[in-house]
Order: sequence, then C-alpha cells, then structure tokens
Amino acid sequence: MHARAVAAMTTAFLGVALLTPLSHARAVQSGEDDGPAVIAHRGASGYAPENTLAAVDKAAELGIRWVENDVQRTRDGELVVLHDDNLRRTTDVEEVFPDRSPWKVKDFTAAEIARLDAGSWFGSRYAGARVPTLEQYLERVEHNHQKLLLELKNPQLYPGIEQQTLKVLANEGWLDRWHVADRLVVQSFSADSVRTVHELKPAVRTGVLGTPPVSDLPEYAEFADQINPSHGSLSMSYVSSVHAFTGPHGRPMEVFAWTVDDADTARRVAGYDVDGVISNRPDVVRVAMDEDTDDAGDADGSRGGFTVGR
Repeated sequence: MHARAVAAMTTAFLGVALLTPLSHARAVQSGEDDGPAVIAHRGASGYAPENTLAAVDKAAELGIRWVENDVQRTRDGELVVLHDDNLRRTTDVEEVFPDRSPWKVKDFTAAEIARLDAGSWFGSRYAGARVPTLEQYLERVEHNHQKLLLELKNPQLYPGIEQQTLKVLANEGWLDRWHVADRLVVQSFSADSVRTVHELKPAVRTGVLGTPPVSDLPEYAEFADQINPSHGSLSMSYVSSVHAFTGPHGRPMEVFAWTVDDADTARRVAGYDVDGVISNRPDVVRVAMDEDTDDAGDADGSRGGFTVGR
C-alpha cells in the first residue's frame, strides 16, 4: 500500500491526470463507460422539487443513471425521503399544522406528512407532490432502472435507522447480488453510521461524506468504499490519496464530489480524476464533461482523458 500511495502522490505532484486503465476500471465500477458517474442530487433538483418522485423522473428523462436521496424517520417509525430534519422549507406544514412548531420530521406521523404539499414551493406545476416514503422512492428508482446513492440523514436523531433502512432495502429487493454490486451505495456524514451499515451488511457499498485527513484514510478503508467530499475541498493530490487505498470490497476507494452545478467546476473536478460528480443540474455537468473528453481526444488523437486545469 505504501508503494501505491507514493506512486499516487508522484502523479499528483506532476499534475498529470490521465484516464489510466485503473481509472477506467473505476469508471466502469461507477456505472459510466467514460469518465465520472453523474449523480442527480436529490433527484434532478434543479428542475423539480428535491427528493420527490418528480425529481427522480426528471433525472430519468435527462438520461441520468444515478440519483441521490436523503432518509429520515417519522414519529411512528416510517422512513421518508427528505433532506431537512424539519418540514418547513419544502412543504406547507406551517399552513396545515400551524400549532406544531418547530415542525420536526420526527414529531409527525407518516400519515400527517403524507398530507403535505411538497411541490408548490418549487413551482405551481408541482402542486400536490408528496414527500415519498423510502418504499415509494425505491419503487420509482427501480421502475426507471436507475441506481441509488442513499444518504442516512442525521442518524443521531434516529437510533437504529441503519438496520431499519437495510430492512426496507431488503424488502424492496435492493440487497440482491445485482443491486449491491452495481446499483446501490449507502452514505452518511456519520462515519459511525457508515461503519454500522458495513457491519450489518458487509456486501453493501458505503461512502463517508466529508474530507477526512489523509492520515485517517486507512481506518476508513476498512468499512467505506467511497470518500465523498464537497468539491471546494478537493485537490488532485487528495483524490489520488483516496484512490491509493483499497476499500472493503477489494477495489480502490472512490471519490464522489458534491455539489457541482456549472460547467467550469465540472471540468475542474473531472480533471482531478474523481469517480462521480453529484449535481442539481446533472445534464449541465454531463455535457461539460463530455465536451472535455472530446477536447482531450482531439488533442491526443484518442477519446479518453480529461484535461487538467480547465
């Protein structure tokens, strides 16, 4: 491992980021034929209300193969797909339940949340969209033949959510060999939560959100397949350092960067040789990276690399 790490650091120092056979293998592993996977953040949330079935469908309409979502738990133990730990920003909860401040997800039953409008805040055409349960979300992703990057949100608020989420995934057929090999990653900002998922279901690929120090990566590599940082915290050397470690499934650790919504940033992050780019506007990112691949091919007579420093 030491030799691999030295080699990765040397590559980063020289400032050369070519799509090598190893990085091509990572691209295939992430579900993309060329370059980083493109992941629709909370669905295609730049075009439809986040974490709704409409956002999943919009991602599918755009031809995006991966969607990301957030999971929280209701008062009566139902898993729902919602980013915030309260319902104010993306629903009409203050109108429907004016006396229930501070409108935390954990203080409402699934039936109460099902009454809320989760689309009008985004646009009138989405009036009446609902907060989906995890089961409903999984069914729609499966129907669209998409892949899922599932985030356990605020697990400290919901003891046991790791086991419960895995149970729902199993019930919906998402823990068979086909899904766990290529269509599912479970991530969280909580390393402890990610470790728990790995211990409960070692076959499931996992990711830790954030940018842990390089010195901590050997520990993370024991239970996490991915390190998924904010794009602003990334450098080529950091990505190379992550790639130098082997994750729990015997493959190089991956990097999915978030949240990238413009072409220039997409090209810069792709130049770091990341494995995935998470975006509210995944079509913009995909076009930018495709153009960058074309430019690299025109420059060297091939179609495979990304130009650094764009």
